[in-house]
Amino acid sequence: MNRRNRLRSAWNRVGSGEIHRAPRKWQSWLSDTGSLTQKIEKAIGQKLEVQVLRDYPQSLNSDESRYFHFRIRRCRVREVFLCANNAPLVIAHSVIPTLSSSGSNHAILRLGKKPLGAVLFAKTRKHSKPKPPRDIARLDKSSALWKKCARYYPGLDSPLWARRTMYSLKGHPILVNEIFLPELLKYSQA
Repeated sequence: MNRRNRLRSAWNRVGSGEIHRAPRKWQSWLSDTGSLTQKIEKAIGQKLEVQVLRDYPQSLNSDESRYFHFRIRRCRVREVFLCANNAPLVIAHSVIPTLSSSGSNHAILRLGKKPLGAVLFAKTRKHSKPKPPRDIARLDKSSALWKKCARYYPGLDSPLWARRTMYSLKGHPILVNEIFLPELLKYSQA
């Protein structure tokens, strides 16, 4: 492998043409700019179940730190399964900087079993802000996110497809990674 390929980010903007490298069955999930929660609920015909895997403070890894321009070191990481009939469809890995969950956001971000998307899209819809840029990635067994998924969801095949979006809640950034699990393909895409 040449040096140039090793240094290239695994994450690529949806508009960069990388979406066409994803299998067609995943393209509409990866490129959709609306609420993933709402899209899945429409496809499955019921409310999603949220299974909280972890919700804890930690330091950012270098990949995530780049999205915050290396200005943020401490954050809260929330990892959940989005499920239908107890079957995980998506693993969401959200990075909430300490500053983003303070002040008036503190009460809003006490999520429990509520999906973060319900909060983010309830707030952004009112202000009709421009859609945030979305990145996509093909995660293989060497990816930190793939390894995290495999810990919670044994028997995964490589690769997995994921999307990453930087949202803003009352002017504070929140990075959301959504990793699509094979079970999601059993439902028609809305």
